[in-house]
Amino acid sequence: MTTMDFESPRLVAEIDGTHARFALEIRRGVLRQGMVLACDGFPDFVSAVRAYLERLTLAQPVIHAAVAIANPVVGDWVQMTNHDWHFSIEQARDQLGLTTLVVVNDFTALASAIPKLGRDQLRQVGGGLVRENSVLAVLGAGTGLGVSGLVPGEQTWTSLGSEGGHCAFSPCDEREDRILAHVRCRFAHVSFERLLSSSGLQLIHEALACDGGAGAASTQAPDAAQILRLALEGEDALCMQVVDAFCCMLGTVAANLAVTLGAFGGVYIGGEIVQRLGERFDRSGFRARFESKGRFRAYVSGIPTFVITDEDAALRGAAEILEMQLRRVGPGSSVLDRIRRARDALTKAERRVADRVLEMPRQVLNEPIAEIARLADVSQPTVIRFCRSLGCDGLSDFKLRLASGLAGSVAVTHSQVHDDDSMLDLGTKVLDNTSTAIRQVRESLGEEALEQALTRLLEASRVEFFALSHYGMVAQDAHIKFLRLGVPSGVHTDAGLLRPAAAVLRRGDAAVFISASGSAADLIEAAEQARAQGAVVIAISGSHTPLARRADLTLVVDHAEEHDTPLVMISRILYLLVIDVLALGVALRRGLHGQVVEAAKSRETPAPAQAGAMGEPPPPAASTDSSATAAPHQRAAEQAAHSGVALAHWSLHGR
Repeated sequence: MTTMDFESPRLVAEIDGTHARFALEIRRGVLRQGMVLACDGFPDFVSAVRAYLERLTLAQPVIHAAVAIANPVVGDWVQMTNHDWHFSIEQARDQLGLTTLVVVNDFTALASAIPKLGRDQLRQVGGGLVRENSVLAVLGAGTGLGVSGLVPGEQTWTSLGSEGGHCAFSPCDEREDRILAHVRCRFAHVSFERLLSSSGLQLIHEALACDGGAGAASTQAPDAAQILRLALEGEDALCMQVVDAFCCMLGTVAANLAVTLGAFGGVYIGGEIVQRLGERFDRSGFRARFESKGRFRAYVSGIPTFVITDEDAALRGAAEILEMQLRRVGPGSSVLDRIRRARDALTKAERRVADRVLEMPRQVLNEPIAEIARLADVSQPTVIRFCRSLGCDGLSDFKLRLASGLAGSVAVTHSQVHDDDSMLDLGTKVLDNTSTAIRQVRESLGEEALEQALTRLLEASRVEFFALSHYGMVAQDAHIKFLRLGVPSGVHTDAGLLRPAAAVLRRGDAAVFISASGSAADLIEAAEQARAQGAVVIAISGSHTPLARRADLTLVVDHAEEHDTPLVMISRILYLLVIDVLALGVALRRGLHGQVVEAAKSRETPAPAQAGAMGEPPPPAASTDSSATAAPHQRAAEQAAHSGVALAHWSLHGR
């Protein structure tokens, strides 16, 4: 495939928080039809891709695509941190009519391009020699600070997904001490990315201006583009200092990365800022700082550093990753292509099966032969003949080959309910849609946010739950669970009483607000009141909602559902599951796991009990320890065991 065009062009894209760059790879390493679109011009990722494709005239449709995005990519759900786009990879693939959609971190893609770059696409800064078959390090500053690496294998390279730009910033001289002191007044955690980025240039400018650096301090720092322009023109001493500080700090990061990875294959620097600086970067203090490693000076001095000058490097890396993906899945990836090529040679009935497979490959993958035959309006033997026409032994063999070629490991679907659906259809769609939404929440819930929420709940003197409308039952459920775990708590679901309830909170309390839309005025006012009282406010809500913006921390649950309709179904379940996660976390951290498990076992074979008067349950047996003097977690364990909370079942079967 090195000299011949692909049967259909492959789409490659690079997306940061500002721009989406697109191109088509028509053969290995050859990019055409490049275009840059502003992210703010489109409501979502799929719309931007469609806008690009609609501006092209293509002889063959695009069926394979790879996207390099300035964001961590873990699982199916992508929630951009520097823009408001968020999407399911699998749903995007389906909406765009693609066979394959690969989404990777942008610096993972950039790293994958390096072995393919020629000397004319790189510029060496300083000394050092490349050691063959050694680890490569990659970093670059733009909207953020990207960090990655490339590890050699027998035949291929393995790229490392990383968020190393968020490591804590470490100053190396007095100027950087002053910069850190200034920035720390605004941010509790100062990462390297906070300073080595477009916005970071402005922060450095502010810090040096306040410090009385060269040039007069302005009331407002110029933007990154202006700082770079003024520094390159040599007309603004302060901007020149900003660039000098930036380059030195980048040298620190590069050296840290080099010694961490043992990057004897070289350190490769991308990103728009260094590209803009050009040879000014080569003359900066970057390399001197890179080699300033004390006892490890000789170690890093032998490692070469390069600036990546090819503006399409990330696109080339995405294309390389796509090629490896298509090769790895082998014959399965060609099943859909083979169907397209063979379609005209099939019988009329077999073509109906082919059309259904091309239209809904993942649904066909999960359906029995009878349902596939019904969907295609053919007999079951016709389905078998179709599979054998493609060289498969039967339906099972066909499904195995098809599954190996489809992107992603789990089908993600959302089926629309229709008026003429049978009860079986309704049940299937509700369950499928719910399981899809649960998988998406599982991918998007951040570990750090969960840990912080759990810590705040464990530290709280009491926990109060606030909700309205459909989510009142979620708050009630949370209230019961936490009471049974021995946590003092209350629940408030009356709109008129939310703010008065928040007004009696005090420092050390935690207030949990539950709302998908996060826009109810009563809830927002109560959250503001709770914060004013000194309570910790935790929101379980959609991202970027008014409620989320007023909370100390937010557990994001994004699900597209009309919250004003009489029948909110899936969202309610998602929020209940988040409460379950928090309650189980509290139980485990407070040492209740063993007691809860024993409670569940004892409830499987309950002992006969003498009912109290009027059928009331008998009072609990007297304890040798006074409840007034028992430790709080012991009392909680007794309460949990007595009530047999639902967490017991989860603990038994979920660990």
